[in-house]
Amino acid sequence: MSDSVTSAGQEPEERALEAAMRPKNLDEFVGQPRVRQQLSLVLEASKLRGRVADHVLLSGPPGLGKTTLAMIVASEMQAPLRISSGPAIQNAGDLAAILSSLTEGEVLFLDEIHRLSRPAEEMLYLAMEDFRVDIVVGKGAGATAIPLELPPFTLVGATTRAGLLPAPLRDRFGFTGHLEFYSQDELELVLRRSAVMLDLTVTQAGFAQIASRSRGTPRIANRLLRRVRDWALVHGQHTIDAKAAGAALDMYEVDAKGLDRLDRAVLTALCQKFGGGPVGLSTLAIAVGEEAETVEEVAEPFLVREGLLGRTPRGRVATAASWRHLGLAAPDGAPGAWGETEPLL
Repeated sequence: MSDSVTSAGQEPEERALEAAMRPKNLDEFVGQPRVRQQLSLVLEASKLRGRVADHVLLSGPPGLGKTTLAMIVASEMQAPLRISSGPAIQNAGDLAAILSSLTEGEVLFLDEIHRLSRPAEEMLYLAMEDFRVDIVVGKGAGATAIPLELPPFTLVGATTRAGLLPAPLRDRFGFTGHLEFYSQDELELVLRRSAVMLDLTVTQAGFAQIASRSRGTPRIANRLLRRVRDWALVHGQHTIDAKAAGAALDMYEVDAKGLDRLDRAVLTALCQKFGGGPVGLSTLAIAVGEEAETVEEVAEPFLVREGLLGRTPRGRVATAASWRHLGLAAPDGAPGAWGETEPLL
């Protein structure tokens, strides 16, 4: 995976900083107004009924606040939080150990829940619906299923690929929220809060400069803010304005549209080496010196979302916008330029 500052992944050394900067309740949480309002209603109704909250499923791209919202659910319900992930639960026994140790009202957060093993999924169905699991003792004809009652708990599942969740699991969640990318104004609010916590002086233009390059993702915005802080510290600049923020991000190869080195390498190869395409993914990956999975999972989602790259039945193609972004003249056949074009997928 990419180690770029614009990757939505999270490095281990960043987790402490991220934890300190996370909002602690729904009032502090910026953005996602629809999900925030709906989740607030679910939690408030649960408290008024004196019962645990319904199970919550949060979906959306990485870096938009799914883990933060899970922590807020536990905080709002004044309940302890247990954190695990789908890949960490290898079999039903691992899940049974976690479920059997939960206390009443506890919130269990499962990140990347779509990566649970099938036996663990099937155990989770019963646990979510009836607060019970069946522990199988012995093997073969002598095996016996012992029912184990569980205290009422709330499961918060997070996934970046909701389509991979089996329908029986998805249907057992009482509330499902899909997180959207943030607007620039919302990212500026996120940055203002983070700047206060980092004791930074940033101008309005400085916030706008960082937010415009953050790909609509708060995690990336906070990461870029820390890199700009480092640049300002080294250069003895006490106030971060648009010029300072731009210079810092240019040094980290994040351009005005939020593209990083890998993104520009993909577009440059597509336009200059292959005439705008179509070209296959593996060929394009070899041209930029990366693995095909890295190009497909790290670079392509943002490029497609920004209308800079298209997927067709014959391969990847550069749009007219990508030619313009590179300062090149788009050929007449480029999607978005003139006349008939091949349909994008």
